Amino acid sequence: MHVHLLLHLQWTASMITHVRCTRTFTFGYPDPGCEQTEQVRPGTVRRGRYCGEGGCVPDPMTVASGISAAGALLSAWQLRRRALRAEAEIELLHAELAAERHAASHDPLTGLPNRRAFFRLAATLLTDAAGKPLVAIVLDLDDFKQVNDRYGHAAGDQVLVSVAQRLAAFAGDNLVARLGGDEFAGLLVSPTVDRRWIEHATRRLCEALAAPIPLGARSVRVTASVGLAPVHGPTQLTDALCRADAAMYQAKTVGAARAARQLVGEC
Repeated sequence: MHVHLLLHLQWTASMITHVRCTRTFTFGYPDPGCEQTEQVRPGTVRRGRYCGEGGCVPDPMTVASGISAAGALLSAWQLRRRALRAEAEIELLHAELAAERHAASHDPLTGLPNRRAFFRLAATLLTDAAGKPLVAIVLDLDDFKQVNDRYGHAAGDQVLVSVAQRLAAFAGDNLVARLGGDEFAGLLVSPTVDRRWIEHATRRLCEALAAPIPLGARSVRVTASVGLAPVHGPTQLTDALCRADAAMYQAKTVGAARAARQLVGEC
């Protein structure tokens, strides 16, 4: 586009300034200093120039046509620039909107869905489950306040991030979320919902969460109380979460005196 525009402008300029003649017309063209190099019949248009008895000057129609073409190219180039700018602005707005939607539905610290998004996504999963067994999970870290008190809130945030990553790894493609504070929840598709499978899944999750968490030059171990409960129907999510929550608090009460449930710092 730039090259074509430049060529048209150069051609138009040459049509205006390049005059080959011998005598001066009454309106100032051509230049008396230039030489006549070819003989043409007066009143004709030759090579884009009007030739009269006194010599040749640029043909007004040819000049006007060149200027019009150059103006059209310039207008098209400007419109293209505006279109590209508008497309870039639209893409930016879409990206900002997507970022705002993500921020509204996800926890900013862990990146997991927040409470509102969890219930919305869980409702969709229950509707589309097509008879697959589902299990609700609720977990709460034990004595998490000790981490903040002993190591600071930055260390506490790192612990929450690590717990969220381990919970997500345990759940795989299933839904997990941070409900708030040190409380997390999930909805898992399971091969079965019998008691033995639930107890085995609870034990594996607790072991994964209890692994040391590096905090700079040291590491800490935290434990979690976990409750699982089967979801019996698409309208039973709230009931299943209540039963899982009750199981979680029962586990917290039963194991409150065990040393393994206490915060352990390691150098």
